[in-house]
Amino acid sequence: MPTITCIEDLRRLYKRRAPKMFYDYAEAGSWTEQTFRENTSDFNKIYLRQRVAVDMTGRSTASRMIGQDVAMPVALAPVGMTGMQSADGEIKAARAAERFGVPYTLSTMSICSIEDVAAHTQKPFWFQLYVMRDQDYVARLIQRAKDAKCSAMVLTLDLQILGQRHKDLKNGLSTPPKPTPRTLLDLSTKWRWGIEMLQTQRRQFGNIVGHAKDVADMSSLMDWTHKQFDPQLDWEKVKEYKRMWGGPLILKGILDAEDAKKALDVGADAIIVSNHGGRQLDGALSAIRALPAILDAVGDKIEVHLDSGIRSGQDVLKAVAMGAKGTYIGRAYIYGLGAMGEAGVTKALEILHKELDTTMALCGRKQVTDLDRDILLVPEDFTGRWA
Repeated sequence: MPTITCIEDLRRLYKRRAPKMFYDYAEAGSWTEQTFRENTSDFNKIYLRQRVAVDMTGRSTASRMIGQDVAMPVALAPVGMTGMQSADGEIKAARAAERFGVPYTLSTMSICSIEDVAAHTQKPFWFQLYVMRDQDYVARLIQRAKDAKCSAMVLTLDLQILGQRHKDLKNGLSTPPKPTPRTLLDLSTKWRWGIEMLQTQRRQFGNIVGHAKDVADMSSLMDWTHKQFDPQLDWEKVKEYKRMWGGPLILKGILDAEDAKKALDVGADAIIVSNHGGRQLDGALSAIRALPAILDAVGDKIEVHLDSGIRSGQDVLKAVAMGAKGTYIGRAYIYGLGAMGEAGVTKALEILHKELDTTMALCGRKQVTDLDRDILLVPEDFTGRWA
């Protein structure tokens, strides 16, 4: 086993161990992938102020996200098909998050069902909802999340229309993989992954198969999924889903100050500044560049979180110092999961925590809740000057 010191080490190991179509599914953006790249590179434009001769004993990264105590201001983001990166992947990730003390968010498009994850965890997790045309299915899905004692719902707003990801089309992405000659050749070199997959029955979308009308097998599932994302989702429907859920509601996919204000108006408990990891609107601003304007627009009136581009504890620190109350990791923990299973998710969280704690100390702060813009050097034109 190679020595793992950073998230990039996990990514390299993940690339060797995961089937190509699932690696590409995670490690890709839409169209030219400009936004996907800038989500990470824009963090590098923000510099840190080193401060010295400060007593650094008694440091703490503990914080709160939507009233929930967290070991650090990081949650695991919803990632579709996590259970194809590693057998029973959602269960493994949820257990690792629970032990570490950070929230786990289960995707609607998960392989393991809501009930599967609830049966293998002790504490409530969050559930992410994609709005589908089949309103009866959506209502039953929300009720299933309630029955599983999910403690928050994350409503994704930026997937009414599916962005094109060239790699998925070229790879013929499917779950389980279709047995084409190219796929079989790739899988023949991923024996560790294959052995684990043979030992589980969870290989399809567990929240859909057997729950949506007329979806009983792979062919009907793919046809249903391609037609179901609801292009009519609007703010009135958001209000309705908030009423149906009745608990803490987080709106994911906010990238514009005007939309942040609308999220405030519908009574959301938090918003996630996110561009879907660069997988939807290519050419949109990176999440970290969009954050300041959104904070200016809504201030302390609503809890603002950030997703897209987090690859280190320093990224977490920069986002929190800019004003975010929490951050989300997707690819960072998927790298760990695909590389080393449940232990890899734990490793990813340990890496982020150590980087966050060490950087915080070198910037002269003892509590993550005390981070602010004073420890950052942000370019004057960081948010852009647009005609």
